[in-house]
Amino acid sequence: MDSKHLNDFAYHLPITTRWMDNDMYGHVNNVNYYSYFDTVINQFLIEKADFDPVTSKQIGFIVKSSCEYLRPVAYPQKLTGAFKVMRVGTSSVDYAVGIFNEDNILSAIGYLTHVFVDRSTQKPMPITGKLLEAMTLALV
Repeated sequence: MDSKHLNDFAYHLPITTRWMDNDMYGHVNNVNYYSYFDTVINQFLIEKADFDPVTSKQIGFIVKSSCEYLRPVAYPQKLTGAFKVMRVGTSSVDYAVGIFNEDNILSAIGYLTHVFVDRSTQKPMPITGKLLEAMTLALV
């Protein structure tokens, strides 16, 4: 793991935990981290790549993911989701998404691979234009 600090990431997004995120052990349940990852990635794409999840001709499928859980967090903590691109291929991108607690200490980190496909055929297509530009700028 090479991304331990908030400033190791290109994009930051505040995340507010919700009451329902906590499990019976009193901390955010592991499945919610994947929801946080998805939110951070898609918000980055919307803000930085002019991606429209409803109408964009090209869409992304997550084909691989993993998560390292380092420290528990719990509602009502305010978190920061941090995003960076690790690798850009022809039609796929590898991301790292860190979840930082209120003290900016890494609580979890996810590694995900997106393959961009044509919306109608669902066949891989090259990453180009504004999407490629945004990915390149977030490459850390």
